[in-house]
Amino acid sequence: IVEKRIVSDRRVLPYDPIREADIFWEKRVWRVLDVREKMNLPFAYPEEPFFSILMKAAAEGEITVYGTEDDKFSYPLAPDEVSSMGATVDTIIAFDPETYEEEITIVRNDLNPEDIKQFRIKEIWFFDEEASQLKVRIIGIAPVLDVVDPETMIVKYPELKFWIYYPTAREYLSKHRVISDENDVARMTWADLFEARFFSSYIYKITKSHSNRGNTP
Repeated sequence: IVEKRIVSDRRVLPYDPIREADIFWEKRVWRVLDVREKMNLPFAYPEEPFFSILMKAAAEGEITVYGTEDDKFSYPLAPDEVSSMGATVDTIIAFDPETYEEEITIVRNDLNPEDIKQFRIKEIWFFDEEASQLKVRIIGIAPVLDVVDPETMIVKYPELKFWIYYPTAREYLSKHRVISDENDVARMTWADLFEARFFSSYIYKITKSHSNRGNTP
């Protein structure tokens, strides 16, 4: 009934500057976000899955995505590499019902967003001595595809498709509204969701604590 401009006109605020000397303690944390959990259902909303948003942005050059050789964002991928990611080509043999001649058709199958069941999240937790606060910054997000054994139908291993460097993707994600079945007019963007930590996850890896004042207990 109205033209929705609130989200499209929104500008993401830059992070508050922090001096290195004020970081008393920090550690890196890696999480698994499963889209099948109730709190995470917006990530798999059929109308616009979160994975589709990332793929479109990467294919159009709106954001840069990185290879999974490491999680340090060392190997940027070209948009055409992203577009073909996960796509398979099948050869189908059929017979013409009138001539009974054999016809060979090449079919391209793109990666189905519904097959992305998890995301990995890399974070840095740190204690800001100036503000006397424990803070967190999301560094990276990676969609995960479960590779299934075709004979047993058991998941063999999780395959990370790519990493996005979240600080540079915040601006783009702030222009896309989180859609859910509960509220069609929700004004929360994907950047808002991550900043407010409105998701459910569990930790699967963590580094030892590091302190700028020496070792911490």
